[in-house]
Amino acid sequence: MPSRAEISAQVDSETERRERLAVPAFAGGFLYMLSAIIIASTLKGAPTVGLLQGLAPALSGQAEPAESPRAAEVRFISHHAFALVSGSVLAAIAVLVLMLILLLLLDATSFRRPSTWSGARLLVLFGGIAVAVVSVTHQIVSAIETHNFATGHDFTAHAVDNALTKGTANLIVDYVSLFAGLALAAGMIMVALNSMRVGLLPRWMGVLGVFTGLLIFLPIGGAELQVVPAFWMVMIGILFIGKWPKEQPPAWAAGESRPWPTRAAAAAAARPAAATAGADVAPAPAQPVAPSSRKRRKRR
Repeated sequence: MPSRAEISAQVDSETERRERLAVPAFAGGFLYMLSAIIIASTLKGAPTVGLLQGLAPALSGQAEPAESPRAAEVRFISHHAFALVSGSVLAAIAVLVLMLILLLLLDATSFRRPSTWSGARLLVLFGGIAVAVVSVTHQIVSAIETHNFATGHDFTAHAVDNALTKGTANLIVDYVSLFAGLALAAGMIMVALNSMRVGLLPRWMGVLGVFTGLLIFLPIGGAELQVVPAFWMVMIGILFIGKWPKEQPPAWAAGESRPWPTRAAAAAAARPAAATAGADVAPAPAQPVAPSSRKRRKRR
């Protein structure tokens, strides 16, 4: 068990780190959302190939047309490479800030709960750095591959597949991105749950942190659902700066685990308080019966 001096030193160190990370957490949330908006709005204008357009070469008797119907999509991505790379850079910055937030929460949690799995640090470090690097690398590789396609002479379906997904560089980036995203998501879920258990995060922030980790690994829903990680980071900034809407989680100042009471425990604690309040209330005095009322009762 840590001494009072060790607890005081830990709390002071955490306070300093929280103050330094508060503004970056705000900025990281906005940058993550801005990145999702830039990438989604850019790709929204990309030409799409419908079912009839895709079957048109085969219906006209061309099994392998000289130019794939999806060639326009590749050229579009090539022409808008700068916007896509810029969006990925913003996302990478936000992910690095997220990694620093998770490391602070993990250090604070491990101090209050030494049994916390130490491997979570490796997951957060590897996942955070790898996701940030891969997010930029993916767009750079895509820009190079699509540029080579647009300036080349092979516009067949095979060339389109290589430029978009099946090229060697694309496959390597996809596999690394898969493992990196899985590591970061697993690390974030463990950090969010353990931070909630020791009382560093309110329950809803812990649950939202788990959902954020899943969204980072499976970016479903487009830019609409990406507001969740952005919102979580902004709320972490509010928590770190000490401006939480309600009571600041007491585990931060105490330097020890202060688990949030369950609903059953809170209800059990409320029952004795209600019973005590009821016992303090004196019973109402009995109302005297009027003499006329007594006579009427006797006659009956």
